Amino acid sequence: MRIISVNTNGIRAAARKGFFDWLKKQKADVVCIQETKAQVHQLEDEVFHPQGYHCYYHDAVKKGYSGVAVFCRKKPKKVHMGIGMHDVDQEGRYIEVEFDKISVISLYMHSGSSSEERLALKFDFMQRFMPYLHKLRRKRREFVICGDWNIAHKQIDIKNWRSNQQNSGFLPEEREWFTKMIDEVGYVDAFRVVNQKAHEYTWWSNRGQAWANNTGWRIDYQIVTPKLKNTIKAASIYKEERFSDHAPLTIDYDFTLE
Repeated sequence: MRIISVNTNGIRAAARKGFFDWLKKQKADVVCIQETKAQVHQLEDEVFHPQGYHCYYHDAVKKGYSGVAVFCRKKPKKVHMGIGMHDVDQEGRYIEVEFDKISVISLYMHSGSSSEERLALKFDFMQRFMPYLHKLRRKRREFVICGDWNIAHKQIDIKNWRSNQQNSGFLPEEREWFTKMIDEVGYVDAFRVVNQKAHEYTWWSNRGQAWANNTGWRIDYQIVTPKLKNTIKAASIYKEERFSDHAPLTIDYDFTLE
């Protein structure tokens, strides 16, 4: 089972940069996309509905903003468009595909870097999302939560950690929240199960020479329920081509969708 997660920062722009040509070669079973920045009626071209996949898009009401999607080879039993939080669903930040025993989620968590108002919205969502994560753990199924979480968890996950401790994405409160999700609620950072190396990033600012100098942040994750931990076989971040300011995260699991 191969799952890919990527923030495309505009799926139409990523398509022009060769994302779908690359995707054809990956043999992914499920693809989770964040920040599509498009409405479904703007994605009628067949390139946005890859052959062999069932494709589901959840748009933001605001045009050219946010939006998530999931492509899956096996047709899911159910598709949940949104999380049931009106403000979050208006921004198209959550979509879940449900199979017999496993659900896969594409999540685009808020960024708090643009203003104090957006940071407050991020903290508000985090406060509401933690009980939801507890709720998922009580269900008799496993979960893979893919997406751009907009939080670098530990110092190893960000190049310039010292100078970013007062910036959204690496604030102590954000990191503590993430730690609680792992240590107390019991979720697993799938990438770190098989890769403990430093300088493994998924996002680079478009400013300056961040990409060239690998001055990055690891803010894209596949977070799984604990029973899936032993099924994680391999993880990679694709950086040979650049489809957006994020890199695709691919994780191989030893389970099948039933």
